[in-house]
Amino acid sequence: MNLAVRDIRYHKGRFILTSIGLGLLIGVVMSMGGIYQGLFADAMSISEATKADIWVVQQRTNGPFAETSRIQEDTKYRVALVPGVAETSPLSFQTVQTERNGKLFRFFIVGYDLKGFGGPPNILAGRGIKQAHYEMVAAQGMRMKPGEVIRLGLHDYTVVGVTGKMVSSGGDPVAYVSLADAQDIQFQNDNDAIRNNRERIARSVAGIKTLSPTQADLLTRTLTSATESTHTVNAVVARMAPGANLEDVQDRISRWNHFRAMTDAEQNRILTMGLIEKARMQLGLFRIILLVISTVIISLIIYTSTIDKVRVIATLKLIGAQDRVIVGMILEQSLLMGLLAYGIGFCLIMLTYEKFPRRIVLVAFDLQVLFVIIMVICTISSFVGIRKAMRVEPAEALGG
Repeated sequence: MNLAVRDIRYHKGRFILTSIGLGLLIGVVMSMGGIYQGLFADAMSISEATKADIWVVQQRTNGPFAETSRIQEDTKYRVALVPGVAETSPLSFQTVQTERNGKLFRFFIVGYDLKGFGGPPNILAGRGIKQAHYEMVAAQGMRMKPGEVIRLGLHDYTVVGVTGKMVSSGGDPVAYVSLADAQDIQFQNDNDAIRNNRERIARSVAGIKTLSPTQADLLTRTLTSATESTHTVNAVVARMAPGANLEDVQDRISRWNHFRAMTDAEQNRILTMGLIEKARMQLGLFRIILLVISTVIISLIIYTSTIDKVRVIATLKLIGAQDRVIVGMILEQSLLMGLLAYGIGFCLIMLTYEKFPRRIVLVAFDLQVLFVIIMVICTISSFVGIRKAMRVEPAEALGG
């Protein structure tokens, strides 16, 4: 006869309800682990899709994701001339918040050279961008279909294709546009701002008395052209030629071209250890707190269950049952509760993780480690009940 199973059957309702409550708690722990892994996946999403060996950004910055980085678009030609570089591509990044169907709509725009690389990694529906202007490829998270139109800056953009689960390090879905369009969205002023800027430049130049009318007009045109130029990017990415030394190329770019050249590994370290470090620590702390709470809950449940069985335990001792029989009964109940609760939590998270607003990445190794931790917690928690059971005297079976 298995005493643990018999007792569970006798108190079936309480055991199931307790396991469900504990399972919900374990499901939350699993979800936090999935969010933790999802933060890494989100942070690395664009970097992995770009598949660049070197990221060239503004000198003394950690751009383009951690800091603001602005360099001229023609930097791609200077980088392409460095020995060991096979191809380059300028990229523009920005976060946009607009309105869609009467609600705020936030997403991340990646502008790329249609003749280079760094565009959408795959097309799930529709097609890629073919025209230089006013076409967009949206990530699945934007929930936009080919043919849908959205207003960005001064122009309307048509979704021509849908890519996979591409998100920024902040978790916003990604939209791909041509580099020229991204530069217009990010740097192009509206007509009123352009007129005001031209008037301000003209007044400033007119105040220089030493210039002739011809020189003043030329200077005004030059300054206006410079301030209205949108040929700026946030980074230039490069891929190495076969056999090229990555460190030599990185050193040449930094020393002679006066830019910061980061390897893909350095960029990933900034993304994972810099941008999401606090979120990682916070999620880890919450997981620890929840596991401690689980330990306390299981301990209380086993303890109260043991108190309810004091007369039964005393009777077992009175008829000569060995201590290991009583210890095994309490330990088995605790482990069965943990096993059922883990199964409930696992089923819950598997049914709901795709509906979370942030990406949930469930790693088999993490789930296995959590299972071991839950079993250890149940074993430790059972000691409270076992200690109480060992103190029960056989004479209590004859009490009133």
